[in-house]
Amino acid sequence: MTLTLLLDLDDTLLDTNLDSFIPAYFQALAKYLTPQVAPEKMFRALISGMRSMSESEDFSRTLAQVFYDDFYSQINVQREELDFAIEKFYDNIFPTLSTLTAQKHDAKPFVDWAFAQGFRIAIATDPLLPRKATHHRLRWAGFEPEQFEIVSTFDHFHFSKTHPAYYAEMLGRMGWPEGPVLMVGNDMERDILPAQKLGLATYHIDSESASSPSPETGARGKLQDLRPWLESSDLSFLIPSFKTVDSILGILAATPAVLNGFSYPLDTSSWTHEPTSEDWSLTELVCHLRDTEREIHHMQIKPFKEQSEPFIPRPDTSIWASQRDYLHEDGRLALAEFNDARRELLVLLKNIEVDEWGRKARHAIFGPTDFLEVVGFIAEHDRMHIQQAWNTLKNM
Repeated sequence: MTLTLLLDLDDTLLDTNLDSFIPAYFQALAKYLTPQVAPEKMFRALISGMRSMSESEDFSRTLAQVFYDDFYSQINVQREELDFAIEKFYDNIFPTLSTLTAQKHDAKPFVDWAFAQGFRIAIATDPLLPRKATHHRLRWAGFEPEQFEIVSTFDHFHFSKTHPAYYAEMLGRMGWPEGPVLMVGNDMERDILPAQKLGLATYHIDSESASSPSPETGARGKLQDLRPWLESSDLSFLIPSFKTVDSILGILAATPAVLNGFSYPLDTSSWTHEPTSEDWSLTELVCHLRDTEREIHHMQIKPFKEQSEPFIPRPDTSIWASQRDYLHEDGRLALAEFNDARRELLVLLKNIEVDEWGRKARHAIFGPTDFLEVVGFIAEHDRMHIQQAWNTLKNM
């Protein structure tokens, strides 16, 4: 049973006093860019941009796009005028901030042990900084970014860690691994509670507490206690459960974000690559998701508004790929259309009253059910096809 570990960075693997580090970082950047932007204006723009990223729920825009749109509108400077200077800042000035951090002596031994166990490990740091800055901080902690399966940065993620969708996007970018998952972090509001809302087990790094013996309810303890805690735990208690409204909505929001992230670097031939004659290409898969969203999922949700105990049909969509010749569609256009369709679905779902999630129905395949379970089927469908997309791209 392979464990997937999501590890926070600041004050989990790297000793960072963020209350001191962030002001020093902003001051250094403002000073470096003073020839182009007045420091007072720079501070306001940085704070505004960070706030916009933290609040964003737009799965069609990376956090970098959200930040830049806000930041540059605040300082009234074209991005091209600052790009070179900002790159130089992260190359030459940002590394000097390492003196404000310190390595945690327990971090590297734990991570080395975890890799030796064959665990899949991702760095689940709040993706509010550029790749270069995050990679510098990882090296300050004693690691190389390439060691980890994925490191979240604002360049390619769409949600901050305050949203359960962030954790769903992280797992989706890893191909929605089956088996146990554990989020390890020190911040209750950004690491622990949102991960628990998605349905993940958590370990709260707390230097004041002894290790908790209860993995199924969320454990806490020192980093040095994490290895013996895992060695003595039944990992089956760490298998996620995606049965709540928060977890299902998190998955539904993350699915287009994951597909958008997968697609950014792809060329035309990658969109139509089929690992075997039995497999779908990414274009076929996205077309399937788009049409299922439009013609099945919307149709399954709307009867709940009109009938007391609706019948939920489930047509056979497996033949659509050949019938509709998905392979010769424009994959990027299909993905944009799926984004639009999913946005409509989420608007519908977010307007559902709490008591309506328990409304009864009859499903064509699964029999007696309720509204929550029907929407859960959509999330499971998403997860299955994200796994498929990840495997397709991995086997190119």
